[in-house]
Formats: sequence, structure tokens, C-alpha cells
Amino acid sequence: MKKASLILASVFLLTGVILSACGGNGEKNETQAQGAQESQNAEAREVTLKLFIPQPRLKDQYDAFIAKFVEKEKRDKNITVKVQLEMPNAENAPQILKTRLASNDAPDVFTVHAINEIPTFYKAGYLEDLSDQPFVDKLLDSVRASVTIDGKVVGVPMETLMWGYLYNKKIFADLGLTPPMTLSEMKQVVEKLKANNITPFLLTYKESWMPQLFLPLSVGALVNTENPDFIDRMYKNEGSFAEMKAMFEIIDLVNANGTDRAMEIGPDEGSAHFAQGKAAMWVNGPWHAETILKADPNFEFGVAPLPINDNPDATMINLSTSTTFVVSPTSKNKDVALDFINYILDDEVSNEFYQSLKFNPVAKNHTFESYPWVNEASEYVKAGKAYQDPSIPQAVKDESGKVLQAYYTGQATQDDVIAALDKAWQDFNKINNQ
Repeated sequence: MKKASLILASVFLLTGVILSACGGNGEKNETQAQGAQESQNAEAREVTLKLFIPQPRLKDQYDAFIAKFVEKEKRDKNITVKVQLEMPNAENAPQILKTRLASNDAPDVFTVHAINEIPTFYKAGYLEDLSDQPFVDKLLDSVRASVTIDGKVVGVPMETLMWGYLYNKKIFADLGLTPPMTLSEMKQVVEKLKANNITPFLLTYKESWMPQLFLPLSVGALVNTENPDFIDRMYKNEGSFAEMKAMFEIIDLVNANGTDRAMEIGPDEGSAHFAQGKAAMWVNGPWHAETILKADPNFEFGVAPLPINDNPDATMINLSTSTTFVVSPTSKNKDVALDFINYILDDEVSNEFYQSLKFNPVAKNHTFESYPWVNEASEYVKAGKAYQDPSIPQAVKDESGKVLQAYYTGQATQDDVIAALDKAWQDFNKINNQ
């Protein structure tokens, strides 16, 4: 990895040159009047648009945005859009989407993880080429690169992430603690918290994608320090997760010093528990900011890199573009689907929409101020303590969540975890290297 270019790209992502989307009221009114006239002249149509967005915690925000889109299509194009919105949780979404695609029942617009899924979905022919769409020129260069494959832009990025673990800023300040930079320092933090009758970690393993988060954090840290060619070799069936065995040190530390009922608590309930101060740290990302702050609007949390060993150089922030909107090439209402994905970065509504979701700016027309936890994480990025989210197949991540649940409950050993992850990657290679 070229760290210098990564840092520059990441800083540009966070602080890029923000361009004003200016225009006088007269010009705006004239445009609206012209659109209304064109709508009256257009032949009336009624279409059903199928949307697949596995973020049920953000349903209110999406509902409000979709309502504005429906109104605009009617006003500007005389199209009555009936939206079928499917919002499964992250646990079930991958299998549901795969079933839809395999049975030729693809949603018109759906979301994928830019880093983990775009290459596989693109190779399978499930992604429309969006390179000629108006939104493309609005994207920050560093973000556009994350949704580009074979020179084609295939998605509208929603979430750009800087993450490691969340911590309760008040608890840390009250005890004079700062985020640790090594595993030994983390152990000291754990002991001080316990000495003050504070549970160190919140455990929310009801949904398997939560313990799965240890995988990219551990692999990302190790491939950017002591094992740089691990991922390349895994794609060639020349590596093994036995090389990543160091990851169990932080996993064991977290599991041994966490809250009870881990297998009964999901991320939404966990967000409330975290806001209530039931634990000082949570191995999770700021994508739950909205639900955390819904539980306590005054709650202050920070984002810090997770130490996995005693090498401070391995303690880094994970940078990623995750949730990304794409269009199915088989959509029967592709013109409306394309209108929708362009509307996501519409100059009039995009700022409010992204801010309501508590996502980061991704486009030149985004002028809203970043959140405190984003600014905190960006300081690590500026200092060179960050890496690009490792390109681990989604199938391997899915398997890691299940087997790490079993590891937590004592039904799997470390060797079982390693064997399961190796097999999952080898199975992925068999299917995708044909």
C-alpha cells in the first residue's frame, strides 16, 4: 500500500475542496417552472420501483427522502412512482439479495459494500455502468475511485467510514484515560475500568456480522505491518489464517471483559446500552451514530484504532467505502432507477439527506460540517495511522461472524476458526477463479 497517497486521498475525502452549489431564487423558480411545463407535456406513466436497502435503523430518513423523490418525478416527468422498499437487517440481507439475483428478481436499485462486493457483483454482471450519469462529476476523486472498476463507475457511495472501536468520552475523561496504542496499554485501560466498577467492553453478538468486525480490523493491521502479501496469497490458495493467529489476543481480551448476554443483544439494543454507559468501549463503527444519539442526544463518543499487538504501528484506523447504491442492468424501469441514484446527490436535497443519516461528505456539493467523531478519526488518518479496508471476500466475512460466535460460546476452538476461514476463502476461489 502506498501510504502517502492513501493519506492524501483520505484527507481529501474528509476535507476536500467544497464547491458551493449556488443559484439565485429566480433561477431556481425558472427551472421549476420549466420542469412543471415539461411534466404537463409528458405522457403520464405509473411505475413500481423496487429498492433494497438493508439499513432498517434508518427507515425514517429513507422514507422522507423517497417521498421527496416521488414528488419530484411526478412534478418534473409526470411519472407516478410506487416504491417497494425492502429493508432487511444486515444479518439476513446478503442471502436475500443473492436469492433475488439468482431468481431473476433483482431489485431496480440495491446496495452493496464497495470494497467487499463490487468486484464479485460486477464480474457476475449484476451492476449497471453508471459512468455517464450526472452524479459522477460531483464525487470527490478519492471516493469515486472506490466505486470504480475496469474504469467504470458502478455505484453512488453512501457511507465512507473511518472506524476501529467506539469509546465513551466521559468515562475516559473522568478516569484520565486516553485511547491506548498497544495491546499492553489496552490491558491497563481494562484493569483501570474494572477497578472503577465499569465494564470495559460492550458485547453485541446476536447478529453474526458484529463479531465479524474483528476480522478486517486484525487483517488490516497485520497486512499493513508484518504480513503485506497475505491477501494476495489467500486469493491464490497459498496462505492460511494460521498466519493471523495474533488476532485472538484482542478477541480474547474483549470477550473476557465484556457485558453479559452477548448472544442476546443486537446492535440496536446495544446502541442504547452504550449510550446509557453500560460499557466504556464497543468494537463497532460510527455507522450506529444515529441510533446511539437517538438514545441520548447529548452522549459523546469517540473513534479510536483498535490495538491488536504491542506494535504501535499496527494500531490504525480502518478506511472504507461501504454502503453503495447500484442499479440492476435488468431493471424494467431503468430510467426511473437512474433518476433515483442521481437524486441521491441532488444539489438541493443531498446535504440534508446525508446529514440526517450522519454519513460523511462524499461529493463536491456536500457543504455540511463533519461530525466530532469524524474529525477525531481524521487526526489518525492525517498522522498516517490508517489503512484501506482489506479486500476480504464477503463470504469469508460471513463465515467469520458465525464461527466467532461459536468461538465466544466455547463451541469452536482457535484452530476451528482458522480452518473455517481457510475453507471459506478456498471455496470462494473455486467459484470465482473458474
